Amino acid sequence: MNDDDKYKVKKTDAEWKAQLDPMQFEVARHAATERPFSGKYWDHWSDGSYNCIGCGAPLFKSGTKFDAGCGWPSYFEPVNSEVIERIVDKTHGMVRVEVRCHNCGSHLGHVFEDGPQPTGERFCINSAAIDFAPK
Repeated sequence: MNDDDKYKVKKTDAEWKAQLDPMQFEVARHAATERPFSGKYWDHWSDGSYNCIGCGAPLFKSGTKFDAGCGWPSYFEPVNSEVIERIVDKTHGMVRVEVRCHNCGSHLGHVFEDGPQPTGERFCINSAAIDFAPK
């Protein structure tokens, strides 16, 4: 899935499998998608940050999370423009923008242009790709 040489965090598949549970591994390392309304963070509203499951990099703050009604955690912006890598995804007969952790290349989800202001973006993220750190 990834051109791992361009990421700061580099691990073998065996190392990723030892760190992640099977769903996290499939989502983060093979761009799988969890079923809507099945992840632990789609309806989670505590104060804190959502970090990359692969490397722990802070990705989203709880204040940017909103209920998009789609069944996945949704955010209108990342913590900053450097933490997210955007890649055109032409799989499944669609053209979408995949988002990955810029630090380790873990697949997070996709970004769409139907979010709320101020950005108008909806980062639709798999719960299996993130971990919550309470404030």
